[in-house]
Amino acid sequence: MNRNIKLLFLLATATLGLSACSKTESNTAHLQIRMTDAPGNYEEINLNVKEIIVKVNDTTGGSYVLEADKQFNILDFKAGSATPDILVADEEIPTGKIKEVRLVLNETGNTIKVDGQLYDLKIPSGYSSGWKVKLTEEPSLTPGFAYSLVLDFDAAKSVVKTGNGKFILKPVVRGLAIATSGILTGTIDPANKQAKVYAINQANDTVGTVSDVATGYFSIGGLRSGAYKVAIDVQDTTYADTTLNNIEVVAGKTTALGTLKINLK
Repeated sequence: MNRNIKLLFLLATATLGLSACSKTESNTAHLQIRMTDAPGNYEEINLNVKEIIVKVNDTTGGSYVLEADKQFNILDFKAGSATPDILVADEEIPTGKIKEVRLVLNETGNTIKVDGQLYDLKIPSGYSSGWKVKLTEEPSLTPGFAYSLVLDFDAAKSVVKTGNGKFILKPVVRGLAIATSGILTGTIDPANKQAKVYAINQANDTVGTVSDVATGYFSIGGLRSGAYKVAIDVQDTTYADTTLNNIEVVAGKTTALGTLKINLK
């Protein structure tokens, strides 16, 4: 099943921004999987990542495959460096509590360089379902938010040298999830005067939605932290449009604007 459905798009024009509105109220969250390295005494450790399996909640069928298909030297990505991590997967998954994450590697294409010599990194049999990531906690994914799950690969503990000079790969990986976006919500009053609502950041990137004609409620998700201008474009031309300035959005939080009363011209 292809779950690569995007939650929103940062768009150059407000009109195109409306194409993202239906996703912000769905029961999905945007999840990026990134990898970084806890250093080891090797010149290269080249990983051929096939996919990441994420289990949400404890229900049957709650495991979701995030396709990766990435090959890279994990030692190139260290916290505090110019390249602290690498993006491995980027998809939408259903919301809920992450119960388990597994790192799945391809059987071939994994290598290690020691003293200028490149060796194959063998994967033990029986690991087709991957290695379980040690989560620092079981993070809850909230609808409309974007998250980054950082997989910290421990190079020193993940490689085993055998007596005959071969190298076996048994990944030891720690996982930490952080929210990377926030949500804007509000209610248009009167509700039956439906409005297009736009969140515009300082780079003029625009994300939009449409208020509910019955309740007036609107929600714009997946917004990066920062200051936004909120523009309310009322569809009934007898009403004046409204603009709110310097609305702060914080990652992992909902900025509730409350009831926004619109007025006749």
